[in-house]
Amino acid sequence: MNTQEKIDYIIEWLKSQLKLSGMKGFVVGVSGGIDSAVVSTLCAKTGMPTLIVNIPITGTDWNLHNTPSFDRAAQHISNLYNSYSNVEPCLIDLSLTYFHFFNQFGKENKTEMALVNSKARLRMTTLYQLSAARGYLVVGTGNKVEDFGIGFFSKYGDGGVDISPIADLYKSEVYELARELEVNENILNAIPTDDLWDDGRSDEEQIGATYDELENTMKKLQLSRDSDENVWSDREKEVVEIYSKHRNKNMHKMLPIPICKFPKENK
Repeated sequence: MNTQEKIDYIIEWLKSQLKLSGMKGFVVGVSGGIDSAVVSTLCAKTGMPTLIVNIPITGTDWNLHNTPSFDRAAQHISNLYNSYSNVEPCLIDLSLTYFHFFNQFGKENKTEMALVNSKARLRMTTLYQLSAARGYLVVGTGNKVEDFGIGFFSKYGDGGVDISPIADLYKSEVYELARELEVNENILNAIPTDDLWDDGRSDEEQIGATYDELENTMKKLQLSRDSDENVWSDREKEVVEIYSKHRNKNMHKMLPIPICKFPKENK
C-alpha cells in the first residue's frame, strides 16, 4: 500500500468500527505530538462527529499557556475545526484536579513514575467521561513501536482505549501519513515526548534510543529469527538490549489480563 491507500484504508476501518459498535462518533485526546495529530485528522476525515480534546496537566508553575505541547495541540485543534464541519474542539484543564489528587498522598506514595502514570489515567478517565456521555468511541493514538514493540504507554492510561487505528504502523509510517495529511510543521518537527514529566524529558531520554533505532531493531529481529546472517554494529547491539529490556518489563501491558481458571472437572 502507498501512503494514500493506507489513509483511505484507516478511514474506512474507522467508519466500520462505528457501525460494529453502534456508537455515534469519536473522542481523541491530542498531545501536540505526531501520533495524536495523525489519528485526530483521520477521524475528522471520516465525516463522523469527532470530539478532539486538549487535556493539559500543568507542572508546579501552573502556567498552562506557555507549554509548547499545549500550544501545538491547540493550533492543531483549531486547524481541524476550521477545516472539518464534523469536528468539535474541547479543552479540559486537569491541573487543579491533579493538584487535589497529588495532595491526597503522603511522601511514600508519591514516587515519580506512579504520578506520571496517574496523570495518564486521569486523562483516560476524562476521555471516557466524554465518550460515555455522548456515545462515542475513545480512539487510541499508539503506534506499532510504542504499543507492541516496547510497551511505552501507561496501563489503563493512554493504553485504555476502544480502538487503535495506527497500532500496526511503524513510527516512520506515521510520519509519512502526517506529511500526506499536511499536519503542521511544528508538530512534524517536534521532539517526541509524552508530556507527563515536570522536567519535560523526551521519549528518547526515557527509552535510551530513538524511534528510528527501535524500529530498525524490530525489523531486523524479525528477519533474524530464521537467519543469523545479519551483522549488528555495537550501537545496534545496545539498542537490541534496550528494546528487549523495555519489552520484557512491559509485556504485561500487551497481554490479556491473567485469569485464574479452574479445571473443568473441578467446577
